[in-house]
Amino acid sequence: MSAPTPSNVPVLQHPTPNAEWLAKLSEDIIDPGQPIIDPHHHLWDRNGGYFLDELLVDLNSGHKIVSTVFLQCAYGYRIGGPEALRPVGETEFVAGIADEAKRRGCTIKVCEGIVGHADLMLGDDVVPVLEAHIAAAGGRFRGIRHLTARSEFFMASIAPPPPARMMADPIFHAGFAHLKKFGLSYDSWLYHTQIDELTALAQTFPDTPIILNHVGGPLGIGPYAGKRDEVFTGWRELMRRLAGCPNTSVKLGGLAMLTAGFGFHERPMPPSSAELETAWRPIIDTCIELFGPSRCMFESNFPVDKAMCSYAVLWNAFKRLAQHHSPDDKAALLHNTASRVYQLSS
Repeated sequence: MSAPTPSNVPVLQHPTPNAEWLAKLSEDIIDPGQPIIDPHHHLWDRNGGYFLDELLVDLNSGHKIVSTVFLQCAYGYRIGGPEALRPVGETEFVAGIADEAKRRGCTIKVCEGIVGHADLMLGDDVVPVLEAHIAAAGGRFRGIRHLTARSEFFMASIAPPPPARMMADPIFHAGFAHLKKFGLSYDSWLYHTQIDELTALAQTFPDTPIILNHVGGPLGIGPYAGKRDEVFTGWRELMRRLAGCPNTSVKLGGLAMLTAGFGFHERPMPPSSAELETAWRPIIDTCIELFGPSRCMFESNFPVDKAMCSYAVLWNAFKRLAQHHSPDDKAALLHNTASRVYQLSS
């Protein structure tokens, strides 16, 4: 029997953050003086909205966040004009948020980097889109994320499922080739079953920085539920091959998403940072072992991961996961890798 196609599979709704539930657990901040760059968060109107005020509450919850990077999430698109240029509206919106934070005297460099969306399936016609993003960002534009996450068993994306094996399409390659010319990187969100496709892309474009989001998306739902050890073994081998591409780095986070299958949101109490450390350590340690601290960066993925843990507890968990590393390696994981990869001044 063939696998179902994305047109007839269930659409998964990620749980909504519950402030009352999150407030049931608080922790003292671990190592509050450690500088942190959060290289992956969103701003949007979903689930009551997550904009500058909500972001600042989290950024100021106790950890020393010095800078952030915004990742595209299909919000604020232009409602008119050429279809290809509509995603530039998101960059315009986020640049405005960054300017507003500066006007307020915020010491954190909010949205110091912006990663937007451009349809790389435009091929060579993607050039004016990249130029428009750069012009709109006020010196903050750093890269493109074109979502490729696709499963034959469910839909859990903010966008319609992409074509199968899109990263191998010659037209996609034609668009991708322009990123290097503009000094831009490529953020990749996919599931672990697609990592080899990204490895092939990284080998084809060895001079373009590629950042794998959410530890490569090891799945824990659908047919992968209850098979964590089996998934881990396959995921680890796929990640080993990807790590052989020196132009790749990986974001350590996204494990509080529904697709990872940990289900913390179903519990009567939020998870502690120690519990998150225990649950996530095999995956995080494997990434750091394979890629090295200089190619790994912790990420919040907020407000998505806020459905399962608070910002303060999340970064406590990350600090626990980094605690056995040297001071230089901890600095890389929490700050320096993100600063280098996204060309930040922080």
